[in-house]
Amino acid sequence: MSRYFNNQAVELLAPVGNFEIFKEVIHSGADAVYLGGKIFNMRMHRKDFNFTNEELEEAIKIAHSLKKKIYITVNNLLSSYDLTQAEDYLRYLEKLGPDALIVQDMSVIDLIRTLGLNLNIHSSVMMNVHNFETIKALEELGVTRVVTSRDIDLKTIKQFSVRTNMEFEYFVHGDMCVAHGAQCLYSGILFGKSGNRGLCMKPCRWGYKINKEGQQYDTTFPMAVKDMYMYEHIPELIEAGVVSFKIEGRMRDASYLVDLINYYSDAIDRYIDDPISYNRKKHAKELFENRKRDFSTAYAFGNPGLSNINERYEGTGKFYSTGKVFSNPVDEFDIKEERVSEIKDILSLDEGKINKPELTVKVNNYEAAMLAINEGVDKIYLSGEVFEPDAPFTKEEIINITKSKKNSKIYLGLPRMMFEDDFSKYNHLLRNNDLGIDGLLVTNLGAISKFKDLGLELVGDYSLNIYNALSANFYKNLGLEMATLSCESPVNNTKDSLLNSELDLEIIVNGSPVVMYMSHDLYENTNVINPSGVVDRKFNDKKVLLLIDDKGNEHPVYRDNTGKNHMLLSKELCYMPILKELANLGAKAFRIEGCHYDNHTLKTVISSYKKAISNLEQCNKIFKELEYDCLGFTLGAMQFN
Repeated sequence: MSRYFNNQAVELLAPVGNFEIFKEVIHSGADAVYLGGKIFNMRMHRKDFNFTNEELEEAIKIAHSLKKKIYITVNNLLSSYDLTQAEDYLRYLEKLGPDALIVQDMSVIDLIRTLGLNLNIHSSVMMNVHNFETIKALEELGVTRVVTSRDIDLKTIKQFSVRTNMEFEYFVHGDMCVAHGAQCLYSGILFGKSGNRGLCMKPCRWGYKINKEGQQYDTTFPMAVKDMYMYEHIPELIEAGVVSFKIEGRMRDASYLVDLINYYSDAIDRYIDDPISYNRKKHAKELFENRKRDFSTAYAFGNPGLSNINERYEGTGKFYSTGKVFSNPVDEFDIKEERVSEIKDILSLDEGKINKPELTVKVNNYEAAMLAINEGVDKIYLSGEVFEPDAPFTKEEIINITKSKKNSKIYLGLPRMMFEDDFSKYNHLLRNNDLGIDGLLVTNLGAISKFKDLGLELVGDYSLNIYNALSANFYKNLGLEMATLSCESPVNNTKDSLLNSELDLEIIVNGSPVVMYMSHDLYENTNVINPSGVVDRKFNDKKVLLLIDDKGNEHPVYRDNTGKNHMLLSKELCYMPILKELANLGAKAFRIEGCHYDNHTLKTVISSYKKAISNLEQCNKIFKELEYDCLGFTLGAMQFN
């Protein structure tokens, strides 16, 4: 880096989508560029974008001749098939000598370490790094820079920067997501095109009406966030300890990017040269006039609420480089006998493992936990994020549950987003009380590192996005006893992961995993918009907010005890017809994701799965008899090969 403020490096990092764009952007005011090869990156929609191996080699030579840096994105989740190419690709990248790789999947870090490759590692924003414990764990793994979660503010980054030698990179301009990094699963489940694998179809940017308690609210694009805009806040970024100012836009053309980059470069130089008389707004008008969406500072200075939501051109396709919107609303796939038969054939083995999976269930309240105990569930997860109107599990409730557990094991779930105050609270609770729990349901890398010395069993939740056997083995070496396989894993990938993982794997087989996890509170809309009338709704929980898409599909959104929003599937995920095949592949546990169930429904589902596990030959019969109040059943990502 060539720019410094009070001895702190300041880097302007620019995106480039292909070699033609690179040849223009590299001569702009950027200190570094990031780009992707033809495989393993988060921008995989267009064949004319990304770099061939030869183009990567030439780009690195050009950048280094200009004393600029190149970071290569290897930042999507790798499938089992991808792993067959990964070793050769990483060895090739080492020979090219990029300044760093930007990485999401832990299997990539594991491969780099195992192969002894001399590659600098930056953690992608898709790692959703938002707490100090995760930063410490990544530092121990050799990561030198963190691209921080988009949902943390500059004050938090400043706290991190004074406690660690880690470098911090922050998005300062461009397209943003409403969901927390790597915590949106809907595109992968609905289309077979995972947002965590560079193929997001952006269902967050559909038009939706809101329905709450039968009242309709005429929202337009309630999850479509504005573009990030930090041009006027260069001083605050530097003061927070951000060393790399990252511009989003690998799908943008050079004419748009070069001016944008040069405006930011000029601002950084002017502030470094004369911070006292610095003009924050010199090119603000030009940036505003050439914006694609409207602007927001997002979470840089706290939760922006509804002010973060965009309507400018939203839904028209005008701001996309292809001139088209990514997708339109579609129905979630129903379960069809023909497809079930195909999946069975794919999953079948000549000689399956003799295996009787455990039954696990995640519950939302004390009564549901006691019901699960009485029903004989093997493992019960007490949710760390409790859906309203229930309140978090009290210490007394946890102790009473564990005293009454009979043959069940009880695991205390942790919140998916764990900030410093969360670590403080859970650390105090767990180290100063004998709760009687058997283990923890851990949701992030930092929690594994922080609590593995307690002697409790650690089970990895699906928020870890374990998508392949190598990633699973990585977590086993960190101390996990079992983990939940990614809900986005399609059939062939699921089969390979089960066969090759050394870590016991759990499969969510019924209920609704959270497909969008947001700090953005959609319930705020009902406080500021007058309802337009009473509209019938099919979804059974009348108090929960629904997003109604243009096809009339109802998408339930639950709010938890901290105000975060959890969007669920419209239909119920149900793998009952393929349980036998999953069991034969060695699935350790079948999980019911039941936080949204009333107790009658929970008992019905538990009873059906206990019956199925005890006699896997009867799964088809039991599925046909499975009946409760829901909008239908879907195979989710298992619909896809």
